Order: sequence, then structure tokens, then C-alpha cells
Amino acid sequence: MIRTRLRGMGVALITPFKSDESVDYEALMRLVDYQVQNNTDFLCVLGTTAETPTLTKDERQKIKQMVIERVGGRIPILLGVGGNNTKAVVETLQKDDFTGVDAILSVVPYYNKPSQEGLYQHYKAIAEATELPLVLYNVPGRTGVNMTAETTLRVARDFHNVIAVKEASGNITQMDDIIKNKPDTFDVISGDDGITFPLITLGAVGVISVIGNAFPREFSRMVRLALQGDYANALAIHHKFAELFKLLFVDGNPAGVKAMLNAMGMVENKLRLPLVPTRITTFEAMRKILNELNIRC
Repeated sequence: MIRTRLRGMGVALITPFKSDESVDYEALMRLVDYQVQNNTDFLCVLGTTAETPTLTKDERQKIKQMVIERVGGRIPILLGVGGNNTKAVVETLQKDDFTGVDAILSVVPYYNKPSQEGLYQHYKAIAEATELPLVLYNVPGRTGVNMTAETTLRVARDFHNVIAVKEASGNITQMDDIIKNKPDTFDVISGDDGITFPLITLGAVGVISVIGNAFPREFSRMVRLALQGDYANALAIHHKFAELFKLLFVDGNPAGVKAMLNAMGMVENKLRLPLVPTRITTFEAMRKILNELNIRC
């Protein structure tokens, strides 16, 4: 297995929709080009931000293939393959074609609320089903269960192809515990834009970003400066986006970033139910900040 290290700024790619709710594949390809041309280090495809639960199997397959072909190997692709049915995830990993995919992102099982031992056994089955590098994804605000530092470290130590965790627990102490005790071959990646800077100062290697959909060049510069130890300049960029970080999630994700991209003229402000666009007050607040940042609206 080729060792893949996902460092720097990865972007959790959105799925743009047309007004009739069909996938806007042309807009998607423009977004991919925008990312590749503006210093994004890797793409996360078909994750939470892509509204993947609302996509059909055919849509997911077409998005995967189109993104792989458009990227053309220029940057790594991290593909979301997860769920709360371990057997189904394993079968997908064993049967699907992953040509062009550099690593798999697999979320903690949601709704079932498994024990820590259940989480370990889930990831054991997944890790043993593929030779692809595997990134764990801990996001208890969505899944209903937190994967503890102890469980994360146990999985990291026991399976050679588990290379990182995307940590979105919001628990800095837990993340720091993982960073301090992890194997050298295992990385911690921020799952929250707003805490990426402080987490890098503790030893995280980057972020899988939402705001990077809209501002890949600016946010990747912040990440790179922080990774280089230039904390003063990185912090200045972090503060520049502080208000947008808050607005990004006040009405849910990806409603916030789709509103931003719409204000920038890049996509239609359309989501699939049960998600809906941001409130007009949030949208106008974003527009005001974008204007202040001299970004086209």
C-alpha cells in the first residue's frame, strides 16, 4: 500500500443543485477547477457537506467519476464511504471501483449509538476490507456518539492503513490527547474551520474545510503559515474570517457556504430537503462581510 499523508487544506466539496434540484454538474466541475487552481491540497468528495444522504446511487457514482477525471491526479481525492450498517460499508469497499481514489473517509456510525467497543469493531471490519488508506471521522454533533481518544488511538495502533482522524468533536482536550499519544504514522486533521488555527498549534496537520469551498486560496494560506510556525500572520487571517466562521453554521451546513458561493455568483442557492437555504438575515450578513473583504458579490 502506498502511504498517503493528507496534510494542509482539504476541502469538503459541496454538491451544487439547479433550481429543479437536479445536480448541477457543470457548476461542480467549475468548483473543482477553482479548488485545484487556488492551492487546495486535497479534495474530500461525497462527505457530509456534499449532502450525500440525499444523493441517489447513480448521482454519487457520476460525481465520483467526474471529479476524479477532472482532477486528473493533480491533488489527492479523499472519498466518503461510511454508514451505520457495517456490513454494507464493507461490501461497498470490497466491490466498488476505487481507481483514482487516494483514501477513504468513514464517519462514526450514526443513529445506532454503538459502544466504544462497537466503534472499534466497526472500524476493524472496514480497515480489513480495503488496502486503501482510511481516515476516521468523529463528529458527535451529527452521529450522536463520540469516539473517545482511547478508541481512536486503539484503532490507529492496530491497523496499518488507518492514517488519520478528522476530528470534529469540539473537544480540544480530547484532540490534544490524540495528538500527544498517536503513532508517528497517524495524523489529526481538524474538522472545524474555526478551530483549525489553534489545533495546528497543538500538532494537527491541517483541515478538511467547509469555508475553503469559497476561499481556497486565502484559507489554505492561513493553514500553510500555521504549519510553518508563522503564527502571527496565520492568526491575522484566522481573525479576518472569524465572523464568517460563525455565519457559516448558524443555519446549518452546507446552507451557509452555499449562500456564500451564491453571493459570489458561483452556484444557485439550492439545497435538498430536509435542508433549506439560510435565512435572509444570515445571507445579508454574509453579503456585507464579503463586500468588506472586497470579494465580488
